[in-house]
Amino acid sequence: MNICIPKERRDSEYRVGLTPAGIQLLTEQGHTCFVEKEAGVGSGFSDHTYEKAGATIVYSGEEIYGRADLILKVASPIKEEYDWMPEGLTLLGFLHLSAGGSAKVDILLDKKITALGYEIVQESDGNLPILKPMSQLSGRMIPQVAATLAQNNYGGKGFYIGGIPGIPPANVAILGSGVVGRNAARSFLGLGANVYLLDSSLEVLYQVDREFKSRVNTLISYPFNIEKACSFVNILVGAILVPGAPSPVIVTREMVKMMHSRSIIIDCSIDQGGCMETSRPTNHSNPTYLEEDVIHYCVPNMTGVLGRTATHAMSNATWPYISQLAEIGIKKALKEIPALNNGVYTHQGKIVSQVLTNALKGRKSV
Repeated sequence: MNICIPKERRDSEYRVGLTPAGIQLLTEQGHTCFVEKEAGVGSGFSDHTYEKAGATIVYSGEEIYGRADLILKVASPIKEEYDWMPEGLTLLGFLHLSAGGSAKVDILLDKKITALGYEIVQESDGNLPILKPMSQLSGRMIPQVAATLAQNNYGGKGFYIGGIPGIPPANVAILGSGVVGRNAARSFLGLGANVYLLDSSLEVLYQVDREFKSRVNTLISYPFNIEKACSFVNILVGAILVPGAPSPVIVTREMVKMMHSRSIIIDCSIDQGGCMETSRPTNHSNPTYLEEDVIHYCVPNMTGVLGRTATHAMSNATWPYISQLAEIGIKKALKEIPALNNGVYTHQGKIVSQVLTNALKGRKSV
């Protein structure tokens, strides 16, 4: 099988689809691997390192796609990459098709591309094994981002999250107590913040209370509780996830208007459309904007600037699936590996994912 690793083309995306160690294992299995020139530089992997692992370096995006049976990406492809895709290709990556345009889906269907989204690869117990390490990293990165944005020189109000004697700590509200939410809560607590965690499930909040030994304030995410939190928090984090589906909007513009001047919103649900009415995607080059006098940070590929750590974490999670897929082929892999089958958006010219079908119907009905 020809397995190809293209260079990521989205703004400030420093991750790469597979490490040299993964390439070496694939070549030892007898597969042919191609890596686009400088694809791994942002993660600290030189072309020479990939060549030592057995890869062949190619010099253009069009060539890397043209050689491929299997493409291993990180972020969703941009338009020119869709144009380069040959018919019958298998594409793996964080595709987030339910939040994108139908034009991309149409190309995948026309070219009979098997598109497999890492974000919806799901085990029978509901675990999202590939998304999980990225969510852990995002959650732990959020306080780092928030602390920077709180500084005056980044447009913030000039507050320190943990406070000092005589000055109380910042109030932080996190919407959603999944992997992102809990990791963010743990890191904010480490900085000394006063943390509120909101979730729609009372049972989940019981778990949170036990896990954090009652150090986190818990609230059911009813609209009136979200509104109350908006009225006093310094930092509001969106961490809502419905696997593969657009995020529900649970924070209205009116709620945002209640927030203090130059308080901070970090919407980690933005890769699936965002959970705040005032959210719109940004990038690492221009990560924030001011809306209703509130700083908004809505970067879909937040962990893209932690190329080294994120690539290693992603490769650890993807390798078992990539290895099996390469060894037995896509058709057999989808039959024998249920979690991988759950990750398929399109296959042989048809939409397989029900959440993608629902998302497309929803957009057409608007």
